[in-house]
Amino acid sequence: MTEPAPTAHEFFDKHRALLERAAAAVLERDYWTPFPEAPKDPSYGTQAADGENAFKALLNNDFLLPGHPGRGTVFSGEVSPYGFPLGLRYPHVSPEEAIEAAKTAGTAWREASPDTRAGVAAEILVRLNAASFEIAHAVQHTTGQPFLMAFQAGGPHAQDRALEAVAYAWAEQRRHPTTAVWTKPQRKGDPITMEKTFTPVGRGVGVLIGCNTFPTWNGYPGLFASLATGNPVVIKPHRRAVLPLAITVRIAREVLNEAGFDPDVVILAASSATERTAPALATHPDVRLVDFTGSTEFGTWLEDNARQAHVYTEKAGINSVVLDSTDDYKGLLRNLSVSLSLYSGQMCTTPQNLLVPASGITTDQGTKTPAEFAADLAAAVDGLLSDVQRACGTLGGIVSDGILKRLEEAATVGQVILSSRAVTHPDYEHAVVRTPLISLLDAHTDRVAYSQEWFGPVTFVISTDSTEHSLEVLGSTVREHGALTATVHATSEDVLNAARRTALDAGVHLSENLTGPVFVNQSAAFSDFHGTAANPAATAALTDPAFVTGRFSILQSRRHVQAEHE
Repeated sequence: MTEPAPTAHEFFDKHRALLERAAAAVLERDYWTPFPEAPKDPSYGTQAADGENAFKALLNNDFLLPGHPGRGTVFSGEVSPYGFPLGLRYPHVSPEEAIEAAKTAGTAWREASPDTRAGVAAEILVRLNAASFEIAHAVQHTTGQPFLMAFQAGGPHAQDRALEAVAYAWAEQRRHPTTAVWTKPQRKGDPITMEKTFTPVGRGVGVLIGCNTFPTWNGYPGLFASLATGNPVVIKPHRRAVLPLAITVRIAREVLNEAGFDPDVVILAASSATERTAPALATHPDVRLVDFTGSTEFGTWLEDNARQAHVYTEKAGINSVVLDSTDDYKGLLRNLSVSLSLYSGQMCTTPQNLLVPASGITTDQGTKTPAEFAADLAAAVDGLLSDVQRACGTLGGIVSDGILKRLEEAATVGQVILSSRAVTHPDYEHAVVRTPLISLLDAHTDRVAYSQEWFGPVTFVISTDSTEHSLEVLGSTVREHGALTATVHATSEDVLNAARRTALDAGVHLSENLTGPVFVNQSAAFSDFHGTAANPAATAALTDPAFVTGRFSILQSRRHVQAEHE
């Protein structure tokens, strides 16, 4: 294989222990991270102030990417959900130019060894970690996430997921030897001997189509899985969340250049508010990989139309909670109130449908009917969000007008138990902040309403005939519409086992009796799988071997070994 520069070898040597530990972690499935999630961790030193200053210096300027292909700049029109425009202009490149540049740059990248590519990817991640505060501000002011979530999910947790993808890719490419001698005995004469080589080869140009809500957390796994398996990547950010991925591209290109590679292995394809370039990028005949997180409509379109590529999608789903019984009602309410309020429900893992038997659930505080449970949950949410500072730190900002319209429509569905209200942010007077809405529905008469995703702070408490009926509703909605998460609360092992069977049949990850500080919304890298191809909400899991193996092929060459004769 061709190796471009000594620096590339140095990156692998520098990060070999990190890569080996990450490869072990995906097998152990225990807690592990190399990237501290606490902003005040001593390892970050002065980065908090430096990162904020770096973010502010970017505003109302051209975002510089030296040597980037294309001509001129494009104004994406990013506006912070906290109430101010970012005023950034990015390099402008057409889909054809972007793909051609990536294709050209990809030749040397493909010829590098898996070790070299993993070392370069690890160096990019270490530098991204050093820029976590700059990225956090960029994530906060493009997605509306509260700052702590923006730091954790946009920085260290996204970097964890990326390293997880690199570890899988590195391990899968090294599963087979690079060379082997094949010897077949013969009845007569000398054995047949052949020398064979096995080379992992990337499929070709990848396109990452970014999302508005979690541009790095959702984007990094596909980006780094593709890079580590030898594929150049064109990144098409969501037009309202360009900056976090632009910073990522800047750092990736710097590392690639230092390693002796063409930095066009990673390209930013920003677009204006009036351009729609994702379809052209995804269906280009030279594109072999597409990663997408977003709406079911466009995700399905990609699956149907980007036939020349392997398409990895995470789309919309309907997440449900089956409530049967609990011995910690207070903990259940506390846990659910946080799950529903985090980032104003603008997470693909947020529960929407809470299924409660009409006869009620058994608790340590007595039996609770659906109406009583809904009222108690509303009180818990109100209590959680009663302090303005804590409310804003939990809810963040509303990312789009579409969610506000959805909230208005949801207020006409069922019996509203808790109305959504506006919250005035103490630091950003123009921020758009809303609390969750909770409505009481009937499983039979309101099926049309709850059988669709209401992305945002919308929660339905649904009265069912029984726990068995609740499980039927859970299974049918997952099979028909998909889901990223499912939850059950029950004190009976029989009910828990029935819930597990339902989840396995429907193809959804299940959480049981969450009453402590872990929430169904959360997914831990190196341990939890996020998403699954087992239901319609996604075609892949973040991350597992299948997420990386389709991004490369093992190609072989072979030759006879001539026997030596005296």
